[in-house]
Amino acid sequence: MASSLTKDSVRPGTPGSEKTFFGHPRGLATLFMTEMWERFSYYGMKALLTVYLLSGGPDAGKGSLGGGLAMDVATTTVIVSVYSAMVYLLAMPGGWLGDRVWGPRKTVTIAAVTIMSGHIVLALPGGQAPFFAGLALVAAGSGLLKANISTMVGHLYNGPDDPRRDGGFTIFYMGINAGAFFAPLAIGTVGQEVNWHLGFGMAAVGMAVGLAAFLLGTRNLSAKSDIVPKPLTAEERTTWLRKGLTWVAVAAVFYGIVGGTGHFTLNWAMIPLTVIGLVIPAGVLMRIKRDRELSTTEQSKMTAYIWFFVAAAVFWMIYDQGASTVQAFGEGKASHDLLGFGFPTSWYQSLNPLFIMALAPVFAWVWVWLNRRGKEPSTIVKFSMGLVLIGVSFFFFLIPLAMAANGTAVSPMWLVGIYFIQTVGELCLSPVGLSVTTKMAPAKYASQMMGVWFLAVTAGDSVTSLLSNPAIAGVDLSGTGAVFGEALLAALAGFAVWMYRRKVKSLMGDVH
Repeated sequence: MASSLTKDSVRPGTPGSEKTFFGHPRGLATLFMTEMWERFSYYGMKALLTVYLLSGGPDAGKGSLGGGLAMDVATTTVIVSVYSAMVYLLAMPGGWLGDRVWGPRKTVTIAAVTIMSGHIVLALPGGQAPFFAGLALVAAGSGLLKANISTMVGHLYNGPDDPRRDGGFTIFYMGINAGAFFAPLAIGTVGQEVNWHLGFGMAAVGMAVGLAAFLLGTRNLSAKSDIVPKPLTAEERTTWLRKGLTWVAVAAVFYGIVGGTGHFTLNWAMIPLTVIGLVIPAGVLMRIKRDRELSTTEQSKMTAYIWFFVAAAVFWMIYDQGASTVQAFGEGKASHDLLGFGFPTSWYQSLNPLFIMALAPVFAWVWVWLNRRGKEPSTIVKFSMGLVLIGVSFFFFLIPLAMAANGTAVSPMWLVGIYFIQTVGELCLSPVGLSVTTKMAPAKYASQMMGVWFLAVTAGDSVTSLLSNPAIAGVDLSGTGAVFGEALLAALAGFAVWMYRRKVKSLMGDVH
């Protein structure tokens, strides 16, 4: 089997080359629908996650449906953080399986089936066992899908110089945010107001629709998506299989002993995953930085990139608490109605995609407008702005925290403000981070560096889990002291990046 296809091998008239979807290849419609429904299922489930874990417990909101897992905020934050960390960590092996074993198209099919199965398991009653099994399946499937479906979008175009390519990815990402916006409104409402497991079941239906759209539209995809770019040799396959089975056997024996002797607790799973979420990002960066095959220029760029990586980890550590700490505050300490209109608190998770869809075109226009006048902020300054803004969002969070200290239910508009500030920060940092990752990647690691960028999310969420876990640091991340400390950390990190911008810029070489 050929290891790759040239860009000229997909000729006009073959599936995937027709301009039938807003001037783009028809295959973009297939991937748009697949991703939109996958995100609908993912964000719908995620909108229920915190409130389901809290329901029935001491930190649940008034009028909570009940029937959840009755956990406190600290444990809930650990679980949500570890789950988010694993989704982004598993994007790397997901990309590897697409490149070396199954090819992108088959990997996405397997991913969709895995995600759908996870939601079905979550929909089953029975307490913690089906819940954590379903969560693990959804995380694994999301990791498999994340890198490969984006790769397939790229396959629809004739290389990076195709003028339609950027527009195609913009349309694709609109599908992501559309699914993320509607999911909490639909799945969140059913889950919180009717039945938790029916809500999880709706997420399974959403993924089933996405899978159906993908399978029906595969004829419109590029032939490249069927090819394994660098297939494993028979020897490599045997080696990987032996290593994988060995680790599975070790884990099965170890946890069998722990469980069999009655010592198993949730931390026997959470703490190792937290450690993995910190060790692997550090190990990957260290391995690339120490590679002697890199040129002096590439080494310098990697040194600069580590600055960006650490800054991004601090950003995501705070930002992703929008689904845990901030969501828990909205559930337990904020009013559940606005101007007389009641709403389930899972709706808070629709704010970020709504703000992204509204503000992203504005930001794109502003950057171009400033660029034409020679005043567009550099990548480093944009990163600094993102960090400062995420810090500002938690300084802002201190106000409703103080207001709620005496038991007063604060206005939901305080949370709207937090999510708005965080989204503005995200639009300063996230697109720039993706861009700078591709520009600063050493040639040897060009295809792996996007996965490295995702590891910044893993590292940030793992730190949150480490801090919140009562068995490790036991920090009350809902307390004013912790919120102030995180806000100050982000603001200082942003200021440090700005202060050392000339040094970092010199390390970046020709990247601007």
